[in-house]
Amino acid sequence: MSAALLHRLKPAVSLASRLWSCKPPRIEPSSAAASVRLYSGLMEPRAPLFRQLFESESSTYTYLLADADSREAVLIDPVLETVDRDLKLINELGLTLKVALNTHCHADHITGTGLLKKKVFGLKSAISKHSGAAADIQLSEGDRISFGRHSLTVRETPGHTDGCVTYVSEDERMAFTGDALLIRGCGRTDFQQGSPQRLYESVHKKIFSLPGHCFIYPAHDYKGQTVSTVDEEKKFNPRLTKSLSEFVNIMNNLNLPKPKKIDISVPANLVCGLHDV
Repeated sequence: MSAALLHRLKPAVSLASRLWSCKPPRIEPSSAAASVRLYSGLMEPRAPLFRQLFESESSTYTYLLADADSREAVLIDPVLETVDRDLKLINELGLTLKVALNTHCHADHITGTGLLKKKVFGLKSAISKHSGAAADIQLSEGDRISFGRHSLTVRETPGHTDGCVTYVSEDERMAFTGDALLIRGCGRTDFQQGSPQRLYESVHKKIFSLPGHCFIYPAHDYKGQTVSTVDEEKKFNPRLTKSLSEFVNIMNNLNLPKPKKIDISVPANLVCGLHDV
């Protein structure tokens, strides 16, 4: 390369060198929405490991959460038929399952909690003390379930049953609502101590009070939907956007058939899923 050409290029090379040596600008999230996108996509460095699993017969979601450092894990709403699948994943990821949690005493499937306790040494079961079901840990409002540096806080959300609870992550970005709040729906209130008035109050006071960007993860979905947010449900839920009197009228006139497995599931779930297992 000629000296003349080098002389002409010198200013550009000098500028490029200065730009390369500069530290990249720090990009701060401009809004809660930006933070939510990071959380749902790449996940934050300190966020828990998270998996959403599905059981097709009862359209039940099971949720696995774990601390990436300690490898301690919890499992929410396990199903009897998918226990081996869940344990295979837990072993593949090198996790130690500490607690199996239920959001309520289910009527449409048998919980996998009892079988898990037989297969995993030291595993604890947990359910609301108002459920009437057996478990190692009887949960109340404000209780915390810890796994590594993470935790879930209990919010009592009765109405579908007396013992319904919602598990909320410590940063209030994830809420596992069981049957209390579904995606564009809610749990029925015509059996198992159901009360439309209590359910309406529970959702509005305990779930809709969470940040709008908080993800809603229900126990079931029958249309292939996987997640919603508090803001979405406050705007678009066709039942819970109504007044209390309108909601009660809707719930009292659903005329749904009873769950196919209710006569088997409820007695089994009251004894931690160990009935005839």
